[in-house]
Parts: sequence; C-alpha cells; structure tokens
Amino acid sequence: MSASNYPSTNPSQPPRKDNRGIIYGVLIAALLGTWGYIIYDKSKTKEVIQQKDVQYASLDSVRNQLLTDYQAAEIRLDKMTSENTKLDSLVKTRDKDVSDMRARIKSLIGKSNATAADLAEARKLINSLNGKIEEYIKEVERLTGENIKLTADNQQLTTEKQQLTDTLSVKVTENKDLTGKVDVGSTLNAANFHIAAIDEKKSGKEKETSKAKRADKFRVSFDVENRLALTGTKDLYVIVTSPEGVVIKEEGLGSGTVTTREDGDKEFTNKVSIDYEQGKRKNVSFDLKQADKYKPGTYKVEVYQNGFKIGEGAVTLKKGGIFG
Repeated sequence: MSASNYPSTNPSQPPRKDNRGIIYGVLIAALLGTWGYIIYDKSKTKEVIQQKDVQYASLDSVRNQLLTDYQAAEIRLDKMTSENTKLDSLVKTRDKDVSDMRARIKSLIGKSNATAADLAEARKLINSLNGKIEEYIKEVERLTGENIKLTADNQQLTTEKQQLTDTLSVKVTENKDLTGKVDVGSTLNAANFHIAAIDEKKSGKEKETSKAKRADKFRVSFDVENRLALTGTKDLYVIVTSPEGVVIKEEGLGSGTVTTREDGDKEFTNKVSIDYEQGKRKNVSFDLKQADKYKPGTYKVEVYQNGFKIGEGAVTLKKGGIFG
C-alpha cells in the first residue's frame, strides 16, 4: 500500500481545544450567582418583614398604652365630676371642647391602620385632656377656697349677728321691763273719793239725797295725780255695781269690756276721758245717770286706769218715807 492512500497530517497545525468545560463553568457560576441573589433577596425581604413586624408591634403597643392612658383620663374625669358638683358644672359649661377632644382621641386610637402620626396626635390630645383636668381641679380648688372663706366670713357675720341679736334681745327685755315699770309707775293715783246721789229739781236746782226714789243720777268726784304720768289724755273706766251685785250696763252710757292687769276682762259701765298735765293734781268729776229707777241698797263704784283699779267708793240709797 502506498503512502498516498493515507490522509496527510500537517504537523504544523495545532490540535482543536475542547470549550465545554468553560461553558459548564460559566453556567455553574451563573447558577450559583442566581441562587446567591435569591438567597440574599429572601434574606432582605425577611429582614424588611421583620422590621415591619417590629414597627407594627411597636405601634400596637403605643396604641394600647394610649388607650390605657385615655381610659384612665376618662375615669379620672368622670369620677371627679360625679363626686364634685362644682367640677361637673364647670365641665358642662365647656362641654364642647372636651367632647370634641374625646371624640378625636377615640377616632385616632380606634383606627385599625393607625399611623405613628395618628398615635402622636392622640398622645398630644390625651396630654391636653389631662391638662384640662388639672385646670378644672385647680379652678375648683380656687372656688372651694373662696367658698370656705365666704363660709367662714358668713359664719363670723352670723356669730356677730347672733351676738347683736342676743344683746338687742337683752336690751329689749331690759327696755321692756323698764317700760313696764315706767308704765305701771305712771298709773294715776286717785284720792278723796266722793259719790253722791243727786236729786234734780224741775227748776234745775240739784241737791244730794239718800232716798232711792229721789235719786236721778250719781255724781262721782276724786283727785288724780302722778309725777311720772305724761301729759295727755287718760281714759278712766268706771264700773258701777248695783245692790244685786250686777254691773250696770247701758248703751247710752257707752258700756263695754276692759282688760285689767290683775282681774282679766271686766265689764264697765262708762268710760271717761280726761286731760292730765304731768306733775299736777287734777280733780275729776262726772255724772252717771241710768235709765232705770234706782233701787234701795248700796251701789259700788270702781275706777280703773291703765289696767289697774285706782280707787273705789260706795253710796247707799234708802227707801223713801211715807211722805217721800
């Protein structure tokens, strides 16, 4: 066989390289890189999720704390207003501001997706609410202090008034006693009592008589005097008692009832008013004429002034003789 039948080999041409190993290496490197990125990305995502969870947990914790603080403020406000009518009245006068504030706090805390800004606003409002509560308390304390002072002042005035009232009462009692003593002491004194039966003649002449059938009237006279009695009109109440022991009363004589200091109410026959001048003796004389005929017997005459009996006298009438 000749050499020409075999393929010729060029000893100067290099042999062809095999690149499959490189390709495999690049693919493996790319795969490893992808896996690494995926692992890194998952790690970052997990970290972000963890951060979000921490943030959410922190916000939830803050919200829970705010809710607790708000509830405490509400309980404090409600308790104080229920125990203190002044504070309740004060809160009611400013109810709009407090109501708006409480409603806004509830709205912010109640959000399911409340943000840090929402919770920060809620915290600010809760602090403001607590500040208002403190203002209310201070104002009530001020009002209470003023009320205590007013109460003390009023108590002092009441005590002073009571002392003045007691003093006045004592003075009034003393004055009343003194006035009573002066009043009693100013009662007129009567003396020189004289009672006579008068026979009135047709000619107009008068003379005393002791005969019942001739008696037309009684003439009573006496003197009155008292240095304490003030000048002025004095009323004298005259009681005439018949021999039968009956007080003589007639419409024409102005009969009535008088209250005495020692004997209570007494019927009187006639009232006589006189003008008296202080410190001077005065003679009093007046006539008593009854409508009925006088009967034999003793007639008693009593005179009262200022509620006291100041004098009395009597006159006895006899039966007339055969010739009258």
